[in-house]
Amino acid sequence: MIYLDCAATALQKPPEVAQAMVAALRQCASPGRGSYPAADRAAEIAFQCREALARLLGADSPEQVVFTSNATHALNIAIRSLVRRGDRVVISGYEHNAVTRTLVSIPEVSIQVAVGGLFDQAGDLEVFARQIDENTKAVICTHVSNVFGYILPIDGIASLCRERGVPLIVDASQSAGILPVSAKRWGAAYVGLPGHKGLCGPQGTGVLICGDGQTPAPLLTGGTGSESLNQQMPGFLPDRLEAGTHNMPGIAGLLAGVQFINREGTDAIACHERRLSDRLAGKLSLTPGVRVIRPEKPELRTGVLSFVAEGQDCEVLGEALAARGICLRAGLHCAPLAHCTAGTLETGTLRASISPFTSSAEVDALAAAVSAGPEK
Repeated sequence: MIYLDCAATALQKPPEVAQAMVAALRQCASPGRGSYPAADRAAEIAFQCREALARLLGADSPEQVVFTSNATHALNIAIRSLVRRGDRVVISGYEHNAVTRTLVSIPEVSIQVAVGGLFDQAGDLEVFARQIDENTKAVICTHVSNVFGYILPIDGIASLCRERGVPLIVDASQSAGILPVSAKRWGAAYVGLPGHKGLCGPQGTGVLICGDGQTPAPLLTGGTGSESLNQQMPGFLPDRLEAGTHNMPGIAGLLAGVQFINREGTDAIACHERRLSDRLAGKLSLTPGVRVIRPEKPELRTGVLSFVAEGQDCEVLGEALAARGICLRAGLHCAPLAHCTAGTLETGTLRASISPFTSSAEVDALAAAVSAGPEK
């Protein structure tokens, strides 16, 4: 199998991730729910994971690191903590349904989409500057498009938000573990991300970084192992947002994934993924009828690459490639807004996404299979 769908889930992981999960199943009880060794071991692993994530993602303290079940869970907490009925919100033209569906579910929210020219950081920043005004209650922006691998001007957008006193929510689903992420440098109110993509952790894990001074609204209420007499959720983090038993095998695996990222280094990972993405784009562009859709400037790209093949339905081609053992994502990728921005809403795209474990031979095999066409 050639797996090139890491923007959905990093299937290939360092072996120590599974090893850590098995050890947690055998050795960890619930953190904060006992004073015996198995509970203490769980608390130690959970805190180590918070510490590692705080360092990697630019949080001031481990307590600002909240464990969630995925990025969607994290973004729901962030959005519902800041956005109320009738509020005005500014978002990018590349947002995932985790953002747009959540906003639409809040009554009468005014959603302003800030997008300049396609893959144009300066243009995007200019539109954000026009859209953010005194009535804006929040700005929400993905760091990297999950469809096109386009890196948005998040530093400039963060600067605008700080200058104008508007809270910023960053979706780092496609950047954490690959690009520098810093909640503190951005001054972000919240940064949400999954554990199972660039961080190489298991599915069912996610992270919400809560900025200084934020009092998030819990989505779940229940036991936390703290302030048990209090019938309200604790006012302090992370307990305020972590009702119920923790996913200790997931947290242990996530810690192992983050430790792998720290050893390899995000710069080295990004360089590897860009190099293979560029290699794939070059080979695909030699196939008649294939159009690669990505930023022209190399510094605006990651290892996510979308393309379309003229006269071929992307879903059909995706199925044909899957029959040959090549795993891609076909369709709209849960991000119709991004396809509206790029003009691919009617066709969708085929998306190949690279991981630290992807090889040159694998991307060459994909290019050769696309060149051969769906019937061969």
